Amino acid sequence: MAWEYSEKTKQLFMDAVHGKPGTHLGEIENPDGFGEHGSIACGDALRFTFRVKRHPTDPMKDVIVEARYLTFGCTSAIAASEALCTLIEQGGYTPIEALKVQNRDIVEFLGGLPEQKIHCSVMGAEALEAAVFDWARKRGVDLERLGVDIHADEQEEGRIVCKCFSLSEPYLKRKIKELNLRTIPEITNAVKAGGACMSCHHVPGGLQDILDQTWGKEKDRSQIMPAISEAGEGALTEDSSLSPYLFAKQVERAVDEYIRPMLQRDGGDLEIIDIKNALIYCRLAGACAGCAGAAQTLKTIVEQTLKEVVDDRIRIIEV
Repeated sequence: MAWEYSEKTKQLFMDAVHGKPGTHLGEIENPDGFGEHGSIACGDALRFTFRVKRHPTDPMKDVIVEARYLTFGCTSAIAASEALCTLIEQGGYTPIEALKVQNRDIVEFLGGLPEQKIHCSVMGAEALEAAVFDWARKRGVDLERLGVDIHADEQEEGRIVCKCFSLSEPYLKRKIKELNLRTIPEITNAVKAGGACMSCHHVPGGLQDILDQTWGKEKDRSQIMPAISEAGEGALTEDSSLSPYLFAKQVERAVDEYIRPMLQRDGGDLEIIDIKNALIYCRLAGACAGCAGAAQTLKTIVEQTLKEVVDDRIRIIEV
């Protein structure tokens, strides 16, 4: 699948990989701030370093004068890292002031990112926080006394929910609230949790349980996905009886809005062959076809999502 990147995103990426003067790909030796986020084993990862012009007496007046990154990832990951470094250097920020740069600022600087690539901007903001924490430790700055919470203890104290990306329960709860994430696909797009083996989606204490704890368990499926009634509008409730046509439309919409974007992120797709009552006959396509994890994908991604947003009687039949 070809992502629809903005011209600015594509230009920043090309400039960086070709080492154009003024770009920031690289690493600062003996940096004043060092931070990492992500997982090279399972996907995007970012190492962010910065150097400051030190104030002779007050570390709070240190100013970031140089920022660099090493990114293992895609076009959007590299472009987002470039955007982060540019925003910080042009801003003339102190390390504390640099924390004002959020993922939404990176997305805006790039002229937008595909929904499935928002996690690249989040990764940069998290690496920045880690680097500021490192600077504060080196310079003897008490962030807690200043009322600055950069969540340094989340990985150490929290239960790991997504083992592929080493993402803890406290971190996920914070990002779910900060970014107003309401579904598992939204979590995956924003922070990548659940985007590799997917085993953390519906296990006890997994992503769905955390969503339920954060927002309250959805009892009306209409809050998850608007349904198509006979008049063309309306919502599907627990006691609704849909015609075969409307049921099929519900399934198709769920596939298009929730399932297909997850599969296409990894080069896969889904083809619906037939729908008979609650039985959905389908097959995986693209990179997912013939994959060793195809059966698990059909069960944990396709069937479980359709159960949640359409009808819990649905069963997937592979053809």
